[in-house]
Amino acid sequence: MPNRPAPTKPPEPPGQSADPWRRLRQFTRARVAIGRTGHAQTTDTVLAFGLAHAQARDAVHLPLDAQAIGAALQAAGLDVVHAHSAAHDRQEYLRRPDLGRRLDDDSRAALAPDPQPYDVVFVIADGLSALAAQRHALPLLQAVLARLPPWRIGPVVVARQARVALGDEIGERLQARQVVMLIGERPGLSSPDSLGIYLTYDPRVGRTDAQRNCISNVRPEGLPYSQAADRLAFLLRGAVALGRSGVDLKDDSVASAATLPGA
Repeated sequence: MPNRPAPTKPPEPPGQSADPWRRLRQFTRARVAIGRTGHAQTTDTVLAFGLAHAQARDAVHLPLDAQAIGAALQAAGLDVVHAHSAAHDRQEYLRRPDLGRRLDDDSRAALAPDPQPYDVVFVIADGLSALAAQRHALPLLQAVLARLPPWRIGPVVVARQARVALGDEIGERLQARQVVMLIGERPGLSSPDSLGIYLTYDPRVGRTDAQRNCISNVRPEGLPYSQAADRLAFLLRGAVALGRSGVDLKDDSVASAATLPGA
């Protein structure tokens, strides 16, 4: 029989045959196997890094559209109160973290306690990424509220130029049993819109980070809303049962399907 030529594979699209890591990169936003050309990075890699750096810087300085968030919360049937830290603007906020942990005088006067204490108060804050709060706070909050027992929920406080500890003073003034901060986290080069959750039981000025519980990287590309809501609802009930939050309150929501009883 005549010799037949060996079958050949169809040509791969340009740029893919020399990149065996391409399939792995579709599962992560991390910069893995970025490759090189000679002794330098490729042009595409350098340009992508510059774009990510610019997006992270923009996220820090982008102002929070508090009125838009407030209108969306009211449309969802939630009461809203606006607050501001003692940092007058973004420049002072970045230079003076201590001012971001205290309310200004007008906000302190506006946050009047209710005769009947609230079981939990939620705060939506810009933090270091207003973009995160703008995108993710409302859908996350709606998911959490659907998972809570019939507690007395306080008004949602929309806070600008806020640090995490600002929630302690807000919760103390509203006489809330627990306060939950939904706040923009420090942007990363692959996550400029990451939202953080900070839970404090019996909030008051002077609480430390050891007395809080944190859930981080809440966003569709990180921890999805539904999973974050499950974990937060578990911790809120656990804090009530334990009588405190922080290092003594463990997140066993994944390992255990049982929930702790509420008060």
